[in-house]
Amino acid sequence: MQRRRLALSLFAAATIAASSAAAARELRSADVHNADDYPTVAAVKYMSELLSQRSKGAYTIKVFNKGALGSEKETIDQVKIGALELTRVNISPMNAICPKTQVPTMPFLFRSVEHMRKALDGPAGEEILNSCADQGFVGLAFYDSGARSIYGRKPVKTVADTKGMKIRVQQSDLWVSLVSAMGANPTPMPIAEVYTGLKTGLIDAAENNIPSYDGFKHYEAVKYYSRTEHSMAPEMLLMSKLVFDKLSKADQEMIRAAAKESVAFQRKKWDEQEAKSLAVVKAGGAEIVEVDKTSFQAVMAPVYDKFITTPDLKRLVKTIQDTR
Repeated sequence: MQRRRLALSLFAAATIAASSAAAARELRSADVHNADDYPTVAAVKYMSELLSQRSKGAYTIKVFNKGALGSEKETIDQVKIGALELTRVNISPMNAICPKTQVPTMPFLFRSVEHMRKALDGPAGEEILNSCADQGFVGLAFYDSGARSIYGRKPVKTVADTKGMKIRVQQSDLWVSLVSAMGANPTPMPIAEVYTGLKTGLIDAAENNIPSYDGFKHYEAVKYYSRTEHSMAPEMLLMSKLVFDKLSKADQEMIRAAAKESVAFQRKKWDEQEAKSLAVVKAGGAEIVEVDKTSFQAVMAPVYDKFITTPDLKRLVKTIQDTR
């Protein structure tokens, strides 16, 4: 009898374990950055650790970086139809999908990194994240992407220096307009093609943050990094609404909480990475050029006139500008 009870007990334990294993779910997340410890890649891995702990192994996230699942635009399309659970993208490709995401992308909107973080952590940031739901996306978090500046074959000190330059931009109407306002020729191009474009002279310059200038090895191709700091457009962590809506309320809240907690982790990593990357590019021969930002700010009114066209968008811009 005792053996029978023991056998039944072992059978029950095995059944529960098998059931638990069957219920375990690995969510897939995409990222185009190459380094396995790049701040956004590391942040989603940290989010996976939190989920695994809190769900007792029921949920984990596998990060496919290095563009393994496609360009940012391609992964956005996959997330929309539920073929991919998560993606980390720069906010710019979302501009044409969720109009409110244009607001944090606007040139010279944020006064400082501290201002940007406070604004995006507040009601305006939450409203922008939530605005993508109707298009099939759950906006989970904003990650830092630093200040974007122009780097190229020659130093840029005033807006006059950009006249006629072929500058790579993200595949976004707003970025095309932003660079056009400088008098340059915007050249939309996937990030994976930029190194070759710079090396061969197909483009004269690109614009991005210091860790990307380092991480994609663009400093090997062009040596002048001009601190225009024209945008602090953030990154977005997006989840497929088709996938999210099938989860229990408790699991949804757990995923949202883990994503929010990964933000502080990402920011700490970001600040460390910026300092590290700055040292790397300088050691690699890059010259950091100081810029007259007011000359750039003076030509940006047409960009605001073109994209901030509704009372809602104007209200959001003012809310962010008024954040103290």
